[in-house]
Amino acid sequence: MMGEEERRMEAAKQFARRHVNGMQDHLSRTFSRRRSFRHQADPENSSHRVQEAPLMVKSQELSDSAVFADESTNEITEGTSVIVDVSGDGEIVATKEKAVPKGKHRSTHTQVFKYAYGEIEKEKFQQQENKNLTFTGVIAMVKKEITRPLVKVEFKDLTLTLGKKKLLRSITGELCPGRVTAIMGPSGAGKTTFLNAVTGKVSGYKVTGSVLVNGKNVNIRSYKRILGFVPQDDIVHGNLTVEENLWFSAKCRLSARMNHRDKVLIVERVIDSLDLQGIRNSLVGTVEKRGISGGQRKRVNVGIEMVMEPSLLILDEPTSGLDSSSSQLLLRALRHEALEGVNVCAVVHQPSYTLYNMFDDLILLAKGGLMVYNGPVKTVEEYFTSLGIHVPDRVNPPDHYIDILEGIVKPESGIIAKHLPVHWMLYNGYEVPSDMQDDLKAIGEQTPQIRSSPSMSDSTPHCLPHVRNAFVEERDRLEHHLSKPKDLSSRKTPGIIRQYKYYLGRVTKQRLREAMLLAVDFLILGLAGICIGTIAKLSDRTFGMPGYIYTIIAVSLLCKIAALRSFSLERLQYFRERESGMSTLAYFLARDTIDHFSTVVKPIIYLSMFYYFNNPRSSIANNYVVLLALVYCVTGIGYTFAICFSPGSAQLCSALTPVVLTLLSTQKSTPTFLKRLCYSKWALEGFIIGNAKMYPGVWLITRCGLLFSSGFDIHNYKLCILVLFMYGLFFRMLALGAMILLKKR
Repeated sequence: MMGEEERRMEAAKQFARRHVNGMQDHLSRTFSRRRSFRHQADPENSSHRVQEAPLMVKSQELSDSAVFADESTNEITEGTSVIVDVSGDGEIVATKEKAVPKGKHRSTHTQVFKYAYGEIEKEKFQQQENKNLTFTGVIAMVKKEITRPLVKVEFKDLTLTLGKKKLLRSITGELCPGRVTAIMGPSGAGKTTFLNAVTGKVSGYKVTGSVLVNGKNVNIRSYKRILGFVPQDDIVHGNLTVEENLWFSAKCRLSARMNHRDKVLIVERVIDSLDLQGIRNSLVGTVEKRGISGGQRKRVNVGIEMVMEPSLLILDEPTSGLDSSSSQLLLRALRHEALEGVNVCAVVHQPSYTLYNMFDDLILLAKGGLMVYNGPVKTVEEYFTSLGIHVPDRVNPPDHYIDILEGIVKPESGIIAKHLPVHWMLYNGYEVPSDMQDDLKAIGEQTPQIRSSPSMSDSTPHCLPHVRNAFVEERDRLEHHLSKPKDLSSRKTPGIIRQYKYYLGRVTKQRLREAMLLAVDFLILGLAGICIGTIAKLSDRTFGMPGYIYTIIAVSLLCKIAALRSFSLERLQYFRERESGMSTLAYFLARDTIDHFSTVVKPIIYLSMFYYFNNPRSSIANNYVVLLALVYCVTGIGYTFAICFSPGSAQLCSALTPVVLTLLSTQKSTPTFLKRLCYSKWALEGFIIGNAKMYPGVWLITRCGLLFSSGFDIHNYKLCILVLFMYGLFFRMLALGAMILLKKR
């Protein structure tokens, strides 16, 4: 199947390349990357154009708008549609047929990929043409390329404090749409912290200052559906292929109104721009099972955010671990995103000179979270030259500036590195914080002309406006944090039901690829049934109580530990998806639904072994129902442990709770109310009642005595089953609530 799909895609690419030169006369400067066909004219003129179109045309004479109609309508006129077929001799046949009913699409899988690769080849051809455009032509082209909502981020006096330590101090600047901004600085300068503060990913910190989005003091999380954040760690699903990782992000985060053909185009464009074509069907891999290389994994990490077409794209060290050519490939892809109006901001560590010049703007931070420069890359050398800092010949400018900030290199002008943030504040007329007045005085002694700077003049006449502005900012800050953020992204993504469907498909693939792990779980459970069935011989005086006690402990322990894998192994992936706006409820329900297969099968495997060696009197159906309820109950408890605790602590709790609760429920000295809180009490009572019912007649006195001494009631069988299922449901609700409320550590 994979070979057939690759053959079709390769044929589509060859077809597009073969005929792209023939279509160049039909390309328009106003070509939109999102839609290749729009009904701009009235229906009468549109119908007239279709009637004039020949039924059989050569590929060089076929206009793009006649080949690929918009899939959202599948109609050219009210009564006709154009169906495209490619004959074996290379001719394209366009036939007119009756309109397809709404919701029915004739586009085949092959045709969709032909469309996608045709668009990609035309984009490449147009990029070559755009190199010869005049300045006016470039401006016009860029305006037409901007197809996404613009997001401009401004930050003023942004300060982040943890305890008594200031991680960021008086950061003021902006991130502009349509530009690629680099954030640089030495280690410990707060680059990643700055990104987290700008994107609202800080919790437990004291944040002062303001962050404006498009000039408004709103929570930036209101734009999370069009905000892409690429973390420093490559948080991807290792048991999915490259294409599956990208497609899942596209399906869940692109607009629900977007048709499938346009989603294919977006995903294929990202695969092509990041050079992932050769590994698209390869598993990403995990620590235990190696897959693609580290550099390829990094590009997949970036591609997951690119396929959702963000308006603001934040990247934390996207070039770390990449060679020079791969870094340039990634930057070219990011610059291509910026042409569409995307606001791109990336943390980079000492890039090469070529890579450095591919950025539009630069934010340079010093140790302590202070800003040294924020502006165009082209003017950074001019600014530092004005301070007497010159870049030596054959030295990379960013390396030189960072060496100065680290204290490795001392400027010839004698300027002190720790004074550079104050120089930047004075250069822009910003107010210098009170705790930096000593640095200000030192600078004033070195350069007397700075003493007359407006920022150092007597500010007494302006005291009242400053107080008023501070009051207004504090009021806005309180409203900003206390009000619930509204969705301002104007993008309607798929709802919970559709996301549940997508999650269900993904988890199914993951479970099938982990079939060996599931088989080992079944094998261990079967061996436990053999051992317990052999050791715990049935006694008519106890109605098999010892065997059932061992069964409860063993099954609870094994099923809880198996349930931990459902949520503890992909915790980081979940947090990334939740912060992007995906549904927690859909994620939880999908994983729980797939786990129901194990919940149903595990009791069968255990009882098939246990019954063969123990042979209790109760029917296998009665024992199966009790064991099914028990597995459902302990699986929910395992979910709660996996979500609330670290993996090590969760395993320890899963091992201890079955033993402790079973011992409590079987001790006569344990208070009744405490026994009723133990799920093991209800499971044991269900097993014993089911077995005791098979001892009538002369065993009646013995049966009554045992049930009375144990606190069991022969009529409580259904109640025991109900309580176990209710426990399972309660702990699932508790786990879901924990997923929603708990923060990422």
